[in-house]
Formats: sequence, C-alpha cells, structure tokens
Amino acid sequence: MTIIMESGRRRGLNSVLSSLSLLCVVLDLQLDGVLGATPVEIEHHLEMGRKLLAAGQLAEALSHYHSAVEGDSKNYLTYYKRATVFLAMGKSKSALPDLTQAIQLKPDFLAARLQRGNILLKQGSTQEAREDFQAVLNHSPDHEEAHDQLLKADKLESLQEEAHEAHRRGDCRIAVQVLEHVIELSPWDPESRELRAECYIQLGEPRKAIMDLTPASRLRADNRAAFLKLSQLHYSLGEHHDSLNQVRECLKLDQDDKECFALYKQVKKLSKQLDSAEELISEQRFQEAIEKYESVMRTEPNVAFYTNKAKERTCFCLVKMKSAEEAVDICSEAHQREPQNIHILRDRAEAYILMQEYEKAVEDYQEAREFDQENQELREGLDRAHKLLKISRKRDYYKILGVSRSANKQEIIKAYRKLAQQWHPDNFQSEADKKEAEKKFIDIASAKEVLTDPEMRQKFDSGEDPLDPENQQGGGGGGPREWPFGFNPFEGGNFHFKFNFN
Repeated sequence: MTIIMESGRRRGLNSVLSSLSLLCVVLDLQLDGVLGATPVEIEHHLEMGRKLLAAGQLAEALSHYHSAVEGDSKNYLTYYKRATVFLAMGKSKSALPDLTQAIQLKPDFLAARLQRGNILLKQGSTQEAREDFQAVLNHSPDHEEAHDQLLKADKLESLQEEAHEAHRRGDCRIAVQVLEHVIELSPWDPESRELRAECYIQLGEPRKAIMDLTPASRLRADNRAAFLKLSQLHYSLGEHHDSLNQVRECLKLDQDDKECFALYKQVKKLSKQLDSAEELISEQRFQEAIEKYESVMRTEPNVAFYTNKAKERTCFCLVKMKSAEEAVDICSEAHQREPQNIHILRDRAEAYILMQEYEKAVEDYQEAREFDQENQELREGLDRAHKLLKISRKRDYYKILGVSRSANKQEIIKAYRKLAQQWHPDNFQSEADKKEAEKKFIDIASAKEVLTDPEMRQKFDSGEDPLDPENQQGGGGGGPREWPFGFNPFEGGNFHFKFNFN
C-alpha cells in the first residue's frame, strides 16, 4: 500500500515538473519576443524612428524608439536617440535620464555629454553642467561648443549670485534686471523665475509675476506653492475663473493641502456668486442681481476689485431699472473708486439723461471718451446727449408735461389732461392771458402727441424733435410753432371749444 502511494506521489510530482517546464518554455518565448528582439528588429525600429523623426511625426517615432530600448537595454545609441525625440517634443526632463543612461553605458560618448550639459545649463544647474562640458574638453580640448558652453556656465553662476545678493539687500529692481539675463541663459530654471516673480510682486507688478510663475509651476514635479501663488494673484486681480483653475491644479497634486483647500472654498463661493449675478443681469432680473452683488461684497470685503465691480454693476442695474437718483448716487461712489472706468461714466450719463440733466450727461460722456476715443457706444451716447441738450433748450416734452423720461403712456395722458384743463384759453379773460394760455396749450398738446406715439417718442428720446420743422423732410427752417393737428382752433372768430377729458 505504501509503495502504491509513493508511486502516485512520484507521478504527480513528475506531472507538475513537466507543466512547470512547459510554462518556462512559453515564458521564455514570450520574453524573447519582448525583451530579446533580434538585431534586425531593433535596427528596423531605429530606422523607422529616424524616418518618422525627420518627418516630424514625433509620437510615432518615440513609439519605435521605446521598442528599440526594450529590445536592447544595453545599447547606448537607442537611449541617445530616444532622448533626441524627447527633446524635439520639448520634454527635457524625460530626455535627461536617457542621456545619463547612455553616458553610463559609454562614458566617452561626447555627444550625450554635451547634450546633457546643455540641458543642465538651461535648468540652472551650473556645477553639473560644468562637469559635463569639462569632460568633453578633457577628451577633445579643441571642442568649440563645449568651450563656449563652459564660459556660459561660469557667467550664469556669477549672475545667479549677483541676483540673489540684490534680493537679499531688498533691491528688487536690480534683481529683476540681473534675473533677465539669468533666465535668458537658463529658461528652464524654476528657482530664477520664482525669485523674479517674488520681486515683481514687491514692485507691484502682479501680471509680470504671473508670467513667470506660470512656466515655473510646470518646471517642478510638485510645485504646489507656485499654483497657490498663481491662484492668489489671479484672485487679487479679479480673475476668479483663472484663480479657481490654478488652485485646482494644486489640489490635483495633494487634495489634502490645507492652504489650497481653504482658498479653493473661498474662490469657488465668490466665483459662483459673480457668475450668478451676471446671469441675472442677462435675464434682466436687475433687483436680484443687485442683491447678489451685495452678497459678493460680504463674501470678499478686503479685495478692492470685487467691491468696485459690485458698485459698477449695481450702478448699471439701477439705470436699467430707471431708478435715476439712486443710480447717480451709486455711480458717483463707484466713479470715486475708479475714476477712469468708462462703463461707470456711461451709466451715470444715462442716469442724468433720465433726470433730464443733459449738461451733466454730456460732461460724463466727454470724460469717458477721453479714456477711449475709439469706443463707438460712447461716441453715439455723446451725440445723443448733445441732441437732447439742444432740444431741451427749445422745448422738452417731458418737462412740459412734468413727467419723467420713464413715464408710461397712462401717466403721460393723465398729466396731459390735468394741464390741458388748467391752461385751456377759455379759462382766461384778458387777451394777453389768452395768448399765453394758447401757447402753453399748444405745447401741452404737442407733448402729448409726441410722447404717446411710440415712433415719435423714440425719435425724441434719440435727440430729434419730430415736430421741429428743421427735422422734417423738405422743411424750410424756422417760423412760429404750429398747432399740431394742422389748424389753430383759437383763431378766426369768437369760437369756444369744450373738451371732454373722460
């Protein structure tokens, strides 16, 4: 029995060993296909990579070089050529390990040494770059490019020290001037860009700081500090969408970053309120938009841009609501905060027009045009304000009826009836009084005719008097005002007219 069991165990063991042998053969065949490509296959990949690189098809070329490296990991040329593709794609950080591997496999490979030195120099690593250039010169003392690059490395190191010294003593203007030359020599150095950005912030030039921090944020593997600073700068400038994008980049690197998360919550809340307010304005829900901008000022009371924006847009909403007096107050406050804001001046001018204070409207439009001579809207607004001022010096139909420019038809007719009853010539006894009443009555009737006719009212609101003979086609100029309905009921005898105002 024991012999039988032992025999069974041996057969089972032999079966397992046989299976393992077969598995090893299969794996060996697969690995040979992946890692042990034949020289012919490797050469094919290298040749295809070269052709595709020459044709500018970088991604396809890179794929073939990947296959070449996998097929022969001991060939220094495959690493070097793949590094060349990485550099053509602008991926210097990816090229650097391949160049280093090529140099390890062949220490006297001068082309790789020189290429790595150039990358290190652009990254601001002067000591390491100098070692590569010196290694090239040790093998080839007359190598002109290596000699020139070595001099650049010495110059860069000197400039770096000068810039840091200027920054330490608080002389940011000098530091910025020196860093200009530093960054020309080492455009891929994040430290120099971050230092210059810090100086620009101290000099009150945040947009220039953004221009340096934007590439710097990508030059380090984990540059949360740069993304955070970018978000803060965009936020301070009122660019809340850009601020939100940058702080999100920080959280992609570390979702638990406390500073970035705190700023993210603030920017997201404010951005949502601002977008909502503008959407309400686009829907002509002006009172709700004003309330939303009040929320904006409560959410961010410390950054001037957002208070200024809230005041400016509230001014605009009040004009659209025809709340002229309140609009002038808010617009004036906004104008004090931003004296050169043409939108505030435009809106206050429109509020003055609603109040029939045309001279002030002309002044605001003229001031706005001083800041933007090419703005068509301001040019048209100024022309209209001038026309309204000219008409007001002749006759202003709104003033004649004593109604606001925003009065509706019912309010106009009501005012007309009241004044027509008051100034009807039959109410006066002396001839002089009747003549004066007649003139007023004609003006009242003219005002009613113009302001109750939508087309005529539109012309008048645009600065044109539709009853002025000068504005009539083929008109001949001046002369006495005529009865608007084509005849004068108060001439030609002792006629007495009674008007039914019901």
